[in-house]
Amino acid sequence: MAHLLCVRHGESTWNADKRWQGWADAPLSDLGEEQAREAAARLTGLAFDAVFASDLQRARRTAELLAPGRDIVVEPLVRERDVGDWSGLTTQEIESRWPGQIEAWRTGRIPSPPGGEDNGEFTARVVRGVEHIATRVGDDGVALVVVHGGVVRALERAADEDALTLPNLGGRWFDVTPGAGSPLRAGDIVRLTDPTTPTEAPVF
Repeated sequence: MAHLLCVRHGESTWNADKRWQGWADAPLSDLGEEQAREAAARLTGLAFDAVFASDLQRARRTAELLAPGRDIVVEPLVRERDVGDWSGLTTQEIESRWPGQIEAWRTGRIPSPPGGEDNGEFTARVVRGVEHIATRVGDDGVALVVVHGGVVRALERAADEDALTLPNLGGRWFDVTPGAGSPLRAGDIVRLTDPTTPTEAPVF
C-alpha cells in the first residue's frame, strides 16, 4: 500500500467570495498564498517520494508553495466535483433559484447538482485517481496530494468514514492499496494552518 496525505488547497478568490467552484479555475487569493507558505513549514519533517495535484490552478499553486523546488505531477482524476449550474453562485443565490436542492443533494435525495456530476461517478473517479497515484509511488511510498474539499470527503465516504468539511490546508492521510476490494483506509486528520492565526480561512 501507499501512504497519501491528501490536503485541501489554500483559499481561492471564489472561496473568499463564498462562491461554489467545482471545475471553475479560480486562482488562490492573497490569503491562500499566505496559508500555503505558512503550511509548508509544517511539512519540512516529512519525506515525500512525490508531490501530486489536481489540474485546477488553486491546487497546483498550493502544491508549488507547499513543496518548493519539487516537480508537481498533475492528476486530473482528483479535480473537484463538477457542480454544474451552481458554479459561480453563492449558497444564497442557489437557494433562491433552486429552493431546498442543496439539502436534498447533500442528503442523497437527488444524485447531483443540476447539470453537475453524479455522486457515485464522482466518488469512483477520485478513487481511481488515488489508486493511480498509489501505483505510481509504489508500495510503502509516501506522497503529498493537493486536492479539494469535496475530493477528501468523497475519499472518506469511500473508506466508510464520516465525511468532514475541512478548512483550507486541512487534510487527511489515506492508505491506498490499488486493486483491492476495499482500496482505501482513512488515517489521521491534519490541519496545516494554526487555528489561532488569521491565516485560517472560514469553512462554509
